[in-house]
Amino acid sequence: QVQLVESGGGLVQAGGSLRLSCAASGRTFNNNAMGWFRQAPGKEREFVARIGGSWSGGRTDYADSVKGRFTISRDSAKNTVYLQMNSLKPEDTAVYYCAADEDSYSYGSQSAGYYDYWGQGTQVTVSS
Repeated sequence: QVQLVESGGGLVQAGGSLRLSCAASGRTFNNNAMGWFRQAPGKEREFVARIGGSWSGGRTDYADSVKGRFTISRDSAKNTVYLQMNSLKPEDTAVYYCAADEDSYSYGSQSAGYYDYWGQGTQVTVSS
């Protein structure tokens, strides 16, 4: 059974940093695109970042709102994807979700509907 488990969320002051992890089990996703999305109360789930499989050289893509502050990366040996979040703002407060693409050798998408597997989410709260 495929599972994605996020961790690393918490409460941080504005300007601070957090590192989210998404550990996959049940199969390897090294050749698959993975992404991070977030959902704030009363809002739709939105794209944050994505990373291509190892074959792509780790090609990345970011939402404009986090570009220059967030970094997505992956450790193939650990079957894990990370999201390093720096210079956090109160508007970054949301539940953060990890997602994985079933198909290998794709670059993924900014659309949540594209992904086949999802984690349970981890809460990130940024205080002003």
